[in-house]
Amino acid sequence: MNQCDRFGVSEEQLRALVAEGLRAGGDWCDLYFEDTSYHDLLLRDGVVGSGGYHVDYGCGIRVLKGEKTGYAYAETTDFPSLRNAAIAAGSIAATAGEAETAVGSENRSRPRLRKREGPVCASKGRGPAQQDVFRPKLPWSGAAVDTYYQELKAWEDAETAGFIPFLKRIEAGIRARDSRVLKVVAILSYSVSDILMFNSLGELTTDHRPLGSISVQVIFQQGKRTENNTVSRSLRMGAEFISDAVLEDLVARAVEGMDARFEARRPKGGQMPVVMGAGASGILLHEAMGHAFEADFNRKGQSIFSDRMGQRICRPGINILDDATVPASRGACNYDDEGVPGQKTYMVTDGVLTSYLHDRISAGFYGVAPTGNGRRESFRYNPIPRMRATYMESGPDGTKEDLIASVKRGIYVDQFANGQVKIGEGDFTFFVKSGFLIEGGRLTMPVKDINIIGNGPQALADIQAVAGDLRIDEGTWTCGKEQSVAVSCGIPSVLIGNLTVGGE
Repeated sequence: MNQCDRFGVSEEQLRALVAEGLRAGGDWCDLYFEDTSYHDLLLRDGVVGSGGYHVDYGCGIRVLKGEKTGYAYAETTDFPSLRNAAIAAGSIAATAGEAETAVGSENRSRPRLRKREGPVCASKGRGPAQQDVFRPKLPWSGAAVDTYYQELKAWEDAETAGFIPFLKRIEAGIRARDSRVLKVVAILSYSVSDILMFNSLGELTTDHRPLGSISVQVIFQQGKRTENNTVSRSLRMGAEFISDAVLEDLVARAVEGMDARFEARRPKGGQMPVVMGAGASGILLHEAMGHAFEADFNRKGQSIFSDRMGQRICRPGINILDDATVPASRGACNYDDEGVPGQKTYMVTDGVLTSYLHDRISAGFYGVAPTGNGRRESFRYNPIPRMRATYMESGPDGTKEDLIASVKRGIYVDQFANGQVKIGEGDFTFFVKSGFLIEGGRLTMPVKDINIIGNGPQALADIQAVAGDLRIDEGTWTCGKEQSVAVSCGIPSVLIGNLTVGGE
C-alpha cells in the first residue's frame, strides 16, 4: 500500500500542512505519521490467560523557530484535524514553547539535505521513496535491499492464537530441564509500525518496522530458598521469529547457572579489578557512557563530556559506537524519526572522543550532519537524541579467560540488573545479578547482592584490556530517557582496572 494512501493524505496536503506550520514565521516544520498495531500474549501457570491488542494511529507536527519548539499531534489524519495541529505547533513555536536550539539557528551552520524533486507520494509498497540512499547487503538476501529488518513472514498474516502452543512448549522445556522450577511466566509481544515523514525541505521518508519479543521469568525453589531468572529475545523481523531456535535459546538460558545462584554469597567489598562479560554487560556502557554522548546533554552543558570533543578519553585501540545498521537488531533503524538514514556512528575512535549522537537540532547547533539519532516513542512525542545499538568493538587482548587469568583478586560479572547514573558527574551504581569472585586468575565463589560503583569517564580511562569476543545482546532492552524506545547494547569482555565493589 502506498503510505500516503494508508494515512489518507496527498502530496498537496503534505505541502499545505508544512506551509500552515510555518505561517507564523517558523524556520522548520516536519510531519510524523504513524500506524502501529501491538499484540501480546501472557502465559502463567501453564495457561495463556490474557492477551492484548491495540492500535496507535495519528500524526505529530513539529515547528522550530529560533530556539523554540512547538509540537502538536492529532489522533486522526483527517485534514481539518491535521491543519489545526499544524496551526497549534506554529503558534507555540512563535510564542512560548520549550527552549530548544532549532535547525538553522543564527550563527550556526545548518546541515542541508538534498531536496528531493518530483512527486513525493509516488513510491509504491513498503520501501522509502528516496532513491539516493546507500543500502547494505544483508546476510539473509545476498542482494541490496531497502531495509535492515528481515520479514520473511508478515506478522499481519499470522494468527495470534497460533502462538499459544509455542509459549507452552517454552514452559515445558524449562520444567523438563530443572526440577526446582516453581513458576514460569512467559510474554510474547509483537508490533508492526508503518511510518511516513515529510519536512519543509520536501523530503518524504517511509518505513515499515516489525518487532517481535519474548520475555520469560522463572522462579526456582530449593529447600526454603528461592531464586529467579529472566531471559528474553527481541528482533526486528517477521513471524519467522517464532522458531525452534529461539525456543531452544530461551529454555537453555533460563536454567543456565542456577546451581551457582543457589551457592552464591556476598563477598568482601572494596576497590578491585572487574572483568565484565561479553554481551549483556553492555548495559553499563549504554547507561554510564552512552547517555553522556547524547548531544542534547552536551549542548546544554549537562554531560561530563561536554568540553572533551577531540580529546583522548581512554586507551588507544578502543572504539565505541552507536549503530543503526545491525541487521534485525532491536535497535536497528532504516531511518530515525526525523527521516535521517540509519548509519553507524563512532563516538570514540581509537580512544578519542570523535562524535556525539545528534538529532537535527543538535546537528544544526554544532554545524555537523545529523547522525540519525533523532528518535521518539510515538507520534505524541517530540524527537530527541537517543541511542540505537550501542557497543564497543572487539579488542586485541585475547579471550575472556585471558582477562580473568591476569587478575589476582577481583570480580567477574556477566549480568547487571538495575542501575543509576548521574549524567553530569558521570557517577554510576549497578546491581550485579550474577558473577564470580576471581582469585589467583581463576573463577571461584559465585557472588550476589553486590553493587559495582564507579565513574563513567574514569572507568573508560581505567580499561586495561579488551577481548576479541564482542557480542550484541538480543534481549528486550528499552531505554526510558523521557520516552521509551527499543534499543540494543553489547560489549566484548573487558577488564576495568579499578572499580568499587559494594560487599560485606
